[in-house]
Amino acid sequence: METLSDAVLQNEEAGAQRGIGDAGERSWKNLEGESLFQESAGQEIPGNERQFQDLSLLNGAGESRKGNAEEEMVPALVQRSGKYKGEEMQKETVMMELTGLVQKAVNESSWWERRGIDCAILTAAFLSLPAGFLLLGCSHTLLFSLGILVMGTAHAVITVKGTHLASHGSLSESQAWGRFWAVFFIELCGSFTARAGVQAHIKMHHAHTNIIGLGDSSTWKLPFLPRYVYMFVAPLAVPIITPVVALGLLKDLSMGIALRALCMITLGLYSQYWLLLHLSGFQSPVSALLCMLLCRAAFSLPYIHVNIFQHIGLPMFSPSRRPSRIHQMTHGVLNLPRNPLLDWTFGHSLISCHVEHHLFPFLSDHMCLKVKPIVSCYLREKRLPYQEDSYLSRLRLFLREYEELMVFAPPITELVGIQ
Repeated sequence: METLSDAVLQNEEAGAQRGIGDAGERSWKNLEGESLFQESAGQEIPGNERQFQDLSLLNGAGESRKGNAEEEMVPALVQRSGKYKGEEMQKETVMMELTGLVQKAVNESSWWERRGIDCAILTAAFLSLPAGFLLLGCSHTLLFSLGILVMGTAHAVITVKGTHLASHGSLSESQAWGRFWAVFFIELCGSFTARAGVQAHIKMHHAHTNIIGLGDSSTWKLPFLPRYVYMFVAPLAVPIITPVVALGLLKDLSMGIALRALCMITLGLYSQYWLLLHLSGFQSPVSALLCMLLCRAAFSLPYIHVNIFQHIGLPMFSPSRRPSRIHQMTHGVLNLPRNPLLDWTFGHSLISCHVEHHLFPFLSDHMCLKVKPIVSCYLREKRLPYQEDSYLSRLRLFLREYEELMVFAPPITELVGIQ
């Protein structure tokens, strides 16, 4: 009987995993233009309601399959299945209570809070570009350095904050505009393919956060590099590596999408190069290319650091024994403290509100910041972890335990009592 019960529970868990994968697929298809969330009359559900329904689907993935499986269990397993179902219902109740609190805050917020503030920050970054190009044309060292700072900061805001919000469809409630902004920010500005970027980020990283072999952040690991080279030298090559990786991924896309991505990436890179030659007044192609690299690499170090600090070194889970979503995200995600520079360039959802972002990935940066007190208080009230650590503390940890964290395979975490 024990073997039979384990088999039933494993079948239920596989159903849950398929449900989560289905939800991730829906998120991608929604960005690609398919109307997956419609009323029975055929009308599209407004953005906020549609997004919360998507989250409810993700949080409750596989529940119907679980219910059917439990109804078919033999009498000898009734007691154990009832206990298992009760635990799952309790976990789901906690997540849905939190979802209701956050939805209430979102519904009470104005458009300016939901999207306007972040759109204004992105607009300011674009408006600063002419000043940056003109400063780069100055012969005075101080003014030229200021131009590097302006261009580097604008590039970070546009290519990190902008691409991240666009990948989640957080810049607009319209699906059509969501697709446009994804292509504009990810391909034209970020030199990567929108299709591959959204698929990797939404379907893998968010759907399978810290699940070994799926969303375990292993793509950020380069175990053949020494610790100091990886932490302080290799990130400077990100502006070169990004378009190169994108070109390698084009073969997996359809002809039309690959051609569009190639054109957008080429246009984005060439436009900056052309402006440096004709607006900033660079005399040689080599100097213009070096300036492009310098500006684009200005925030590469913290970009890599943030991506590894907030997941690697935290609990990792087996695909066959994954916890409920709320336990997965509260144990496998970490917030960094507020940082005026990084919060405004990378966005709150990537720095000080990363836990909130993983629980509610459709929220904009400012809305993540607004619901942060709600989420933190609720998790602490329910005695769930709300993990926070400083940038310097994580940096020291990774330098001290580099091999364990970045070279060897991570250990599997079992959440005893809630698994």
